[in-house]
Amino acid sequence: MLNLVSTGFSMNTENKSFTPAEIKNLWQTPKGLFDSLDMEFCFTGDVAANHDNALSENFYTESDDALKQRWFKVSWCNPPYDNISPWVAKAIEQHKKGKTVVMLVPSDTSVKWFKDAFDSCNEVRFISGRLSFINASTKKPVSGNNKGSVLFIWRAYCKSRSVSLIDRNELLGMSL
Repeated sequence: MLNLVSTGFSMNTENKSFTPAEIKNLWQTPKGLFDSLDMEFCFTGDVAANHDNALSENFYTESDDALKQRWFKVSWCNPPYDNISPWVAKAIEQHKKGKTVVMLVPSDTSVKWFKDAFDSCNEVRFISGRLSFINASTKKPVSGNNKGSVLFIWRAYCKSRSVSLIDRNELLGMSL
């Protein structure tokens, strides 16, 4: 029988990625996706950005430590994918304080943060098709995303709940 512990095999799917560490958390949201959502939500800031990948005029960088800040009235969040749990917890906290948060994350139902987000948000939008995120330094799309994506939406002062499937190309503002 194979001993998984001695082989170094890990069952944790939370951080499984082959992306080089120096760019792992620096992917930019596709601009068409951001613009489409910005038209709907009118974002007042991005809580997980840097100077190379920010799409909003107002944003928090890693040195600002968004997890210790009060978030914007309507926040966009494409968090670092190596540790999503604290971002979900912060979105839940900020929503309880009357903020709207739209978060783009991998559609991975096997991890605890996914259930926390699913159970607490007002809206879940699964995206059909995989997104090609943008390399922040080259500004070119990178294919090979190994998971689908989902939007969790916490709407300020909203009690309703919905789950839907949206077409990637429609969301990106592309014609079919």
